[in-house]
Amino acid sequence: MEASESEQTIKPTDLRGILNYVPRFLGQTFVVALDGSIIESDNLPNLLLDIAVLRSLQINVVIVHGIGKQLAQLSALREITPSNIDGSGATDAPTLDLAIRASSRVSHQILEALTKAKLKCAITNSVKAKPAGIIKGVDLLHTGKTDQIDADFLKHLISKNIIPIIQPIGFDRNGHTLRINSDALAVDTAIALGATKILFLSQENGFSQNGHLTQQIPVSELENFVSSPEFETLSPALKSKARHALRGVKGEISRIHILDGRIHDGLIREVFSNEGVGTLIYGNEYQQIRKATRDEVPLVYHLTRSGVAREELVERSMSSIESKIDNFYVYEIDGNIMACVLLDRFEEDQELREISSLFVHPFYQRQGIGRKLVRFACQLAEQEGARRVIALSTQSQNFFTSLLGFEEVEADTLPAARKAAYDANKRQSKILLKQLG
Repeated sequence: MEASESEQTIKPTDLRGILNYVPRFLGQTFVVALDGSIIESDNLPNLLLDIAVLRSLQINVVIVHGIGKQLAQLSALREITPSNIDGSGATDAPTLDLAIRASSRVSHQILEALTKAKLKCAITNSVKAKPAGIIKGVDLLHTGKTDQIDADFLKHLISKNIIPIIQPIGFDRNGHTLRINSDALAVDTAIALGATKILFLSQENGFSQNGHLTQQIPVSELENFVSSPEFETLSPALKSKARHALRGVKGEISRIHILDGRIHDGLIREVFSNEGVGTLIYGNEYQQIRKATRDEVPLVYHLTRSGVAREELVERSMSSIESKIDNFYVYEIDGNIMACVLLDRFEEDQELREISSLFVHPFYQRQGIGRKLVRFACQLAEQEGARRVIALSTQSQNFFTSLLGFEEVEADTLPAARKAAYDANKRQSKILLKQLG
C-alpha cells in the first residue's frame, strides 16, 4: 500500500473517539521504534507532532531508532562494503565506525525535530550490551545484544517530561561500543520499562493476505505464520519485526503495532481507533489466569506460606482461605498453580475492591506474572462496576506505584470496618489506591 492511498486528515469530530482512549492510556509508556528510512521521510515532522499529541495526553514516549538506510548511504559514499546493515549479522571495525557516525547523525535529526516541536528530549547511554559472540560458526565481531537496560534512568527522564532517544548502539562493561539491531532493542527496552505498546514505524505496513491488510493477528497465529513457507516471502525488515514482535508479546508487551511511518496521521489513527492503519499483534495475557476451586485451598495455602514467613503477606489460615476461595484467582503454568491473588469486595462501598494475597512462586518471580494478576484483578473489578481498587503492602509498594499506577493514600480512605482491621494488625502497611477507567 502506498502512503498516498491511506492519507486522511483527522477531523474535529474524531476527537471524541480519541478521548475515549485517553483514560485507558493515561500514564502508560509507549516505545516508538523508528526505522532509519522513516527518519529520511517527508512525514517525519508529522510523526513527531503525533508524538507531541501523545505527550499532551500524558502518555509516556520512548524513541528507539534504526540506522539501516543511513549506514547504507554512508558506506556507499565512502566506498566501504559494510559487513552487515541491520545489526543482526557480523559488524567489522569499518562498519562499526560507520554505524557510530550514522547513529549520531540520526539521533541529532530526531533531537532537532523534537526541539522544533517544543518537546524536551535527551540522547541516552542507557543500553548495556555484551558481544553476540559466535553463532553457527560465524564470529559476529562488534555486533552486540542487550545485557541490561537502565530502566531507572529512563524512568527518571520520563518523570521530568523528557523523551529518551535510544540509539542502536550499546556499551559493554569496559565501555567498548557494540552495534545492536534496533528491532531487538525496542523490544528489550519495552520489556524493561513495562511498556504497554511498541509501535514499529517503517516503510512496511504490516502483514497482508490476498492483497488485503491483516489488521489484527493474535500471537498464536503469528507463531504459526513465522514457521510457515509464506513467511519467507516477506521482506527482511518485516520478518525481523515479526520475530521480535513475537518475542515481545510473549515477554508481556500486550500490544505491538507494525505500520507504515509515511502515512499522514498514521500513528494517531493506529493508537486511537479500532481499525488502525497497520497490523496489531496481540496476546491473550490472561489466558493462564482462572478462578481457584475449593479443591485447591491447600495448594493456595502452601503456595503463600513463604510470603507469610517473610512478612510480605498477612497470615491466613486454611479455613480463612477456604472462606474466600471464590474470590481467589490463580496463575497456572503447565497445569501447576504458581501464583495467586485475592480480590475482595466491601459491602459498605460497592465501588471499591481490594487486591491482596498477591504471591508468585519464587522460581517464577521477575517474569511479569504479578503484574498480569494485578491487571487482571483491576479489569475484573472494573467489569463489576468498581471505580477504585486498593492494595496494602509492607514491602512491594514500588511495584504497585512504579509499574501499575497506584498512588499512596491515607488510612482514612479505607472503609470503616477495613480501617479497624488495619489499625488492629499494626503492620503499618502502605495503603495504595488506583482509579479505574
